[in-house]
Amino acid sequence: MRSDLTSLEHALKVRVPGLMDSRRSYGVLVPLVERDGELHLLYEVRAKTLRRQPGEVCFPGGRMEGGETPEECALRETFEELSIPPEHVRLLGRLDFIAHRANFLMQPVLGLVDGLGLAGMRPSPAEVEEVFFVPLSHLLEAEPIEYDYDLIPAPAEGFPYELIGIPRDYKWQLGHENVPVYPWQGRAIWGLTGRITRELIRICKAPG
Repeated sequence: MRSDLTSLEHALKVRVPGLMDSRRSYGVLVPLVERDGELHLLYEVRAKTLRRQPGEVCFPGGRMEGGETPEECALRETFEELSIPPEHVRLLGRLDFIAHRANFLMQPVLGLVDGLGLAGMRPSPAEVEEVFFVPLSHLLEAEPIEYDYDLIPAPAEGFPYELIGIPRDYKWQLGHENVPVYPWQGRAIWGLTGRITRELIRICKAPG
């Protein structure tokens, strides 16, 4: 317990601020590859046997283990899922992180997979049903279809309105969610993967 000012100040100096109340953090690789002289993004389709989001489109990534950076996690997960060794990925930099309403932090890292890494790629059947590639030029030209919906607070029974001093018909502030969808050859790039894709495209289009 830090109850004196000196130890509290030291604790604040050495800690790295994160997402408040976050229960977990994820590192994700956004893989660029060169095919036929053109840059493409590499996407995975999650195995249908997985418990969470089976069959959905995603980037390689997963939960950060103790002491890992987003870059280390993204490279480890890419090797586990696609058998692409870290030495065949040139990291280009982090994109904006996502602070998700489910209390986790997702930190995407852009990386260029070289030809040897791509040639030796072997998706893990336990995690990846297939991979596919989308030309960056297509994503630069194709605007996503965007959908919006509200997140409506629903306090549980027994919420202490009287203790807090607010009425039971208190006007909670609504949340908001925007969902970009990129159709591609019968597939849909959407959700967090769609948001990361949109963020990369915004960076590509930014002046300067």
